[in-house]
Amino acid sequence: MAKTFNRNLLLGYWYRGDSDAEGNQITEFARIEPDGSFEFLFVQYNNEGEVVEEITELGDWGLVGDIHFTITKGELIDEEHYAADMTDDENYQAYKVLALDSNIVKYQHIITEEVFILRRVVDKIAHC
Repeated sequence: MAKTFNRNLLLGYWYRGDSDAEGNQITEFARIEPDGSFEFLFVQYNNEGEVVEEITELGDWGLVGDIHFTITKGELIDEEHYAADMTDDENYQAYKVLALDSNIVKYQHIITEEVFILRRVVDKIAHC
């Protein structure tokens, strides 16, 4: 039987830092909204720390049991909005949630089996 996670734990801002196959650094900032919308910002840096690519994906998300899914409906590239090709399989993704609490979400892509870990971004550092 699949484990069930609380959908509300995904709401908010998340961060992930990683590197690609060529050793370039990648950061992801995710904003997950209660209305089922998302905004994911992906920034790729070269070995000198310069931004090589910056893409913002916009779309819808959901969580059913331990399956988290996203449907990308558009992209922002160089501040230009592009509608996503809804016939492109790459705009539909599904992940098995391995762990989820108020600080971390760990999930695995259903097809590629890649594992990703996002950490919650704290929006209030002080008590004032």
